[in-house]
Amino acid sequence: KMTTGAGNDLERATELARKMVCEWGMSNNLGPLTFGRKEEQIFLGKEFARHIDYSEDTARNIDSEIRGMVIENYKKARQIIEDNKEAVERLARALLERETLQAGEIQAVIEGRPLPKLDIPSEKKTAPEAVQTKPVSDKEKIIIGSPRGTPDPEKV
Repeated sequence: KMTTGAGNDLERATELARKMVCEWGMSNNLGPLTFGRKEEQIFLGKEFARHIDYSEDTARNIDSEIRGMVIENYKKARQIIEDNKEAVERLARALLERETLQAGEIQAVIEGRPLPKLDIPSEKKTAPEAVQTKPVSDKEKIIIGSPRGTPDPEKV
C-alpha cells in the first residue's frame, strides 16, 4: 500500500537520483556530465538557486533518467520485500511486540529463530526496599470504600 509515510522516502530517493544525474555524472544515458550550476545567494539568507545551463530536450532527458532510476529501484525494493515476505512479517510482529530490536535479535527473527523471553521484573524486584512487608493487623487494615479511609467498625 502507498501511504503518506512513504512520501519522505520518495522525496529523498528522487533528490538522490537528481544528484546522481545532475551533480555526480552517474547517468548511463547522459554520461559523466553535470547539469545546472548551484548559485548561493548570501543576501537571501543562504538560499540556493540552480542555474539552468541546458536545453529543454536535456531537461526532459534528465527527468526521464531520474524517473527511471527511482522506478527501477522501487521495483527492486518491492521484489526483495515480496521474496522475503515471511521474514518481513516476522520482523513487523517482533517490532510491534518489542518496539526496538538489537542486531542479533533482528538476525534471529530473519532466520526464523525464536527471540529470548523479555526480562520482566517481578513485583518483588520492583518493590522499594523501604516498604515493610510485615503482615498488617486487623486494626491497621483500611477497608476500601469506607468514608475517608477509616475502618468500618463492624468489619474490623
